[in-house]
Amino acid sequence: MIGPDGRVVPDISARLPGRGLWLTASRDIVAAAAARRSFARAARAPVAVPEDLPELVERLLAGRCRDILGLARRAGLAVGGFEKVREALRAGRVGVLVAAADAAEDGRAKLRLLGRDLALVDVLTAAELGAAFGRDRVVHAALARGKLADQLVAEAARLGGFRDGGE
Repeated sequence: MIGPDGRVVPDISARLPGRGLWLTASRDIVAAAAARRSFARAARAPVAVPEDLPELVERLLAGRCRDILGLARRAGLAVGGFEKVREALRAGRVGVLVAAADAAEDGRAKLRLLGRDLALVDVLTAAELGAAFGRDRVVHAALARGKLADQLVAEAARLGGFRDGGE
């Protein structure tokens, strides 16, 4: 989207008013569009593109995931920490497992054994997960079934595609 000041504004939630310029959520595509001046051609006007547009989009996508996790935590629908996640899994209250992207594989495998059929979100770092839970780091988390869990899976897929597209 082009703001009133002529700058490209990422509209991650697709809710800003006006006509948008749609791109696939991929780091490569966003960087290429900025380099080739595709935004100016699509808008048929001169536009200013932030130099850090791919990083800005990534921060916004990660922020949406953190916001969903934080909302779920405040609503009592999310738990963090290996033992709490294991308890929730045993009680059958989990709809989505969350593991830090930088988590050790053995801990992730232990939880996967308990929640074989559950979706696994693993695109946020332990520090990013920690921010959602009000801690420095969180490695394992779980969300109860429901709308927030579904939203997290969808937003994490967008973030994962964006982060994978840049590597």
